[in-house]
Amino acid sequence: MKEILLFGAGKSATVLIDYLLENAAAEQWRLIVVDADPELAASKLGGSPYGEAQGFDISLPEKRSAAISRADLVISMMPPTLHRLVAASCLEHSKHLLTASYVDENMRSLEGALIEKGVIFLCEMGLDPGIDHMSAMQLIDQIHKEGGTIHSFASHCGGLIAPESDDNPWHYKISWNPRNIVMAGSSGAVYRHNNQQVTTAYQQLFEGTGLVHVPGLEPFAWYANRDSLSYLALYGLEGTASFLRTTLRHPSFMKGWNYVVKAGLTSEVLFNEGSNDLTYAGWLNQQVTATTGYADIYTFLSAVTDDPTTETVLHLFNWLGLTSEEKIPAAAKCAADVMQAVLESKLQLLPGDKDMIVMLHEFGYELNGESKRISSSLVVKGNDSRHTAMAKTVGLPLGIAAGLILNGTIRNRGLCIPVTPGIYEPVLAELALHGIRFDERTY
Repeated sequence: MKEILLFGAGKSATVLIDYLLENAAAEQWRLIVVDADPELAASKLGGSPYGEAQGFDISLPEKRSAAISRADLVISMMPPTLHRLVAASCLEHSKHLLTASYVDENMRSLEGALIEKGVIFLCEMGLDPGIDHMSAMQLIDQIHKEGGTIHSFASHCGGLIAPESDDNPWHYKISWNPRNIVMAGSSGAVYRHNNQQVTTAYQQLFEGTGLVHVPGLEPFAWYANRDSLSYLALYGLEGTASFLRTTLRHPSFMKGWNYVVKAGLTSEVLFNEGSNDLTYAGWLNQQVTATTGYADIYTFLSAVTDDPTTETVLHLFNWLGLTSEEKIPAAAKCAADVMQAVLESKLQLLPGDKDMIVMLHEFGYELNGESKRISSSLVVKGNDSRHTAMAKTVGLPLGIAAGLILNGTIRNRGLCIPVTPGIYEPVLAELALHGIRFDERTY
């Protein structure tokens, strides 16, 4: 029996755990789930005879190393900053590792050693990054095989709220790590448009004027993701005139979050003494003054927006409680902590709510002297607040890839992301069996 070790039993791990347990008998797997909260891990396993919950701090090297030494494959659903600890122990014991996180410098530094050890560290194997890579590369390889030349590429993805559960003016509810939502875009973005490099700073990132259209849904706004240009070579699109990767949000969210950022409400600068005694209104105005120099939110918005925008943003801020006389959380150490608490309180996914994943790839290319366009879209809805579309689209690629590595279908070794046919073809084929399939339209 092969042992799969999973670190982390949070929101995005639910469907992954279900998938591994559902296939455990046939594949002869045993699943060990480690979380700081062993009761949470046990609840996700549901009493399965093929699962075991353990609770310990993965920063403890002896316990982490012992658990990894017994496993055949490790999946880390921990925060990205903790992957390096798991990776070090996996390398020490020559164990395969999967994550849904972006490859960082620490992972890159291990590439040579991984090849020597004959193991695979498969990263960016979730939704975005993950399904976006695989579905895009399948189309890119198809167009190139037909003799086409791609001149523009845009990939959009958003974790959103399904229309039937959309009941707030932000048109958003939390289906994944709330801290990541607060800090999204904080490093700014760079991409290519009409052969020009475009660099956008954090303060301007959410000003977005671009809209995308997915069949059957209302238009969505987008903001650019991090460094799109780092994927040009990986996708084999170095000569492409326009290359862009984005995150989708409702236009109202973009309008409100633009001023959340501009007002300094996502700052991780530590508070001065006494700041925790402030009300939300007092804290908001303090942040506005420190960030912009204006006396309060009303003066700031009046100076930088037109009247309709000021009213809209104030309505969004009021709905979140940012102008209330309630005290901010006593445990908050910075503005980002306050915003996280606000989002968790006001934009929580309720038990009967359904979230929604939307992904759209847009290609412009030349084939046999003709200009052509392809759009490829994916819409996935969750079942409820536990079995979410986010958990499904993050967890299933990881679970499927784990099985394919253990049964020898995926033979790649070293540091990988899913951009080669040997990885993306079998994973996409099985995802389709679970209802995760794209709608392609050629123009």
